[in-house]
Amino acid sequence: MLLGAFLHAGLPEDLLITELAKIPNLDFELSVTNDIRSGIGCKQVTIHSRSKQQFRHLENILELLQKSTLSTSIKEQAGRIFTRLAEAEASVHNVDIAKIHFHEVGAVDTIVDIVGTLVALEYFGITEISCSPLPMGRGFVTCDHGNLPLPAPAVCELLRDIPVYGVEQDKELVTPTGAVLAGQLASNFGLIPTMTVKNTGYGAGNNILNNEQPNLLRLLIGEKEIVDETQQVEVIECNLDDWNTEMFPHLSELLFNANALDVSLTPLLMKKGRPGQRLQVICTPHDAFPLKQIILAETSAIGLRFRQENRMTLARESVVVATKWGQIKAKQVEKPDGKIIYPEYEECKKIAQSENIPLARVYRAVMQAGEKEE
Repeated sequence: MLLGAFLHAGLPEDLLITELAKIPNLDFELSVTNDIRSGIGCKQVTIHSRSKQQFRHLENILELLQKSTLSTSIKEQAGRIFTRLAEAEASVHNVDIAKIHFHEVGAVDTIVDIVGTLVALEYFGITEISCSPLPMGRGFVTCDHGNLPLPAPAVCELLRDIPVYGVEQDKELVTPTGAVLAGQLASNFGLIPTMTVKNTGYGAGNNILNNEQPNLLRLLIGEKEIVDETQQVEVIECNLDDWNTEMFPHLSELLFNANALDVSLTPLLMKKGRPGQRLQVICTPHDAFPLKQIILAETSAIGLRFRQENRMTLARESVVVATKWGQIKAKQVEKPDGKIIYPEYEECKKIAQSENIPLARVYRAVMQAGEKEE
């Protein structure tokens, strides 16, 4: 389905076949057909092996990749993906990774899926991937190991720390190959990021889903909007009624040093009429875990709430304005009605202390100087 989506989005079929031919002894045929699902045009890819499927060890696959004439980047990425897939299968079946035979990993279609996806990413110049939370079907699937419950055990292992949700479909919606590609290639899971869409592709699957739901994988390729601050953030919160708030300045410093975007403490009335505080920390999803560790170590909190939110920030840049006290750093912010200068607190504080004048006076001078420079 992923290959179908890439081909539908503009990946040349000839280029894909040429790149896959760089892998020695990979005897297969690629069938690409146009289809329509629920009125949506799409492509369906079928991979046929012209020889009997081989049982391969992980080392056999890695050796196959190294003997290929694929780019170094694709070889390295494919090696990491196959290794992760092999680790998951070995963990689920309680077999040493060096000894287990991986039919699923060794199958030609899995090699084509993984390497073909990396070829597509290289062709489009894709450097960052965002993925939606993954749908988990139910029921059972038959494979070489017998009847396995859905989601397949290897899929559950591969999707650790990745958001998923259950759906009323008695089908396998995410395969181990799909799970390992999502887990190893996607940098985040959530909403569509801010970008300008350039290509759209739909890849069709074989299963017929309930409620006439189209069995499609949708791919959006675009140019990321460059902003100084991430527009998707994680909000971490906890309520505290037994913590000494004198420690808040120290906690704030630790959190900001660990890349928190904002830290606040809000008074509130808690259970049994106790006065308390709500600690809130805003950060990028990437920085969330160490910040949570700091909160749990430095406060009396025994649990945390967290969620992801979108935000909008105005474009800004650092500027220098000329005042009678010399050059002072400030921020220039582009508001809907024009640009405005915001003084930097620490810079103005230094002037106020050295000149023994009110801080508000320095603020006014910086803003007036900024207006004159415009």
